[in-house]
Amino acid sequence: MDIEELRTFVEVADAGGVTAAALRLGLSKSIVSRRLARLEADLGVQLLARTTRGAALTEAGLTFRDHAARVCAEIDVARETILPEGELRGSFRIAAPLTFGPTHFATVIAEMARLHPQLQVRSCYTDRFVDLITEGFDCAIRVGHLTDSNMLARKVGSTPAVYVATPAYIAAHGAPETPEQFATHDVVMQGTETWLALDGETVIPLKPHGRFKADNAVALVAAALAGIGLAGVPTELIIDHLDSGALVPVMPRYPPPMLGIYVIRPPGQHPARKVRVLTEMLIEHCAIMADEIARRDERRGR
Repeated sequence: MDIEELRTFVEVADAGGVTAAALRLGLSKSIVSRRLARLEADLGVQLLARTTRGAALTEAGLTFRDHAARVCAEIDVARETILPEGELRGSFRIAAPLTFGPTHFATVIAEMARLHPQLQVRSCYTDRFVDLITEGFDCAIRVGHLTDSNMLARKVGSTPAVYVATPAYIAAHGAPETPEQFATHDVVMQGTETWLALDGETVIPLKPHGRFKADNAVALVAAALAGIGLAGVPTELIIDHLDSGALVPVMPRYPPPMLGIYVIRPPGQHPARKVRVLTEMLIEHCAIMADEIARRDERRGR
């Protein structure tokens, strides 16, 4: 029984089919199918029932999947233990936000790949909520306020946010100064989220409403610049618009809390060393980023 056959079976089981698993693994469908066939032949049982929509686990497959996943995880730990110090290899799948990822985290991921030439890095940039277990990711980088989850999180940094509007919007509708006034304004938003405002140490929930929604913060900035409504976005995304005066902070006495930057991973006893390495690199990067933000704010007289 080959370890790669076990890995392939776990990927097919989690992805729900050969095609999706092949994309995850970077292999052809024929190779994935051959590995599954060899594994089933070695075990003498059918693990997957092929359907027109993909593949469903048989009763034997359901039982075997968890055992196979544990074996693969133990092999990974054993390999990491005997590797030369600092050397990483194997596949590393990372999900990162589309809004911040390419501009703030991609350089860190690329540097990690450069330092570890035997590591196969696959990064996915999206602002949608990624299910790490179902979609087969080793970890994700997330920015914002974490909700309750069975995922394990390590905070690596933080970044400020601000509520803003255009001068034209303020001239037409006024600028909210309190949470009560905020409730009367239209906002541009991602969905049905709750916003937060700080009154000293007290966190006040805000229930925004508006007619413009988008699943990406860059699109929300564009809508705010068009004067559609208020926006609550990371300061990093709009620093040039703040400097030019195209966007103006509102409700300064009740600012949003700092946004946390986290590395999220599926539950387990110990994080894989590749996740630990990325985490440490991001901690260093976020510290440098925070210093740059502080220097810019100082130059702007804040």
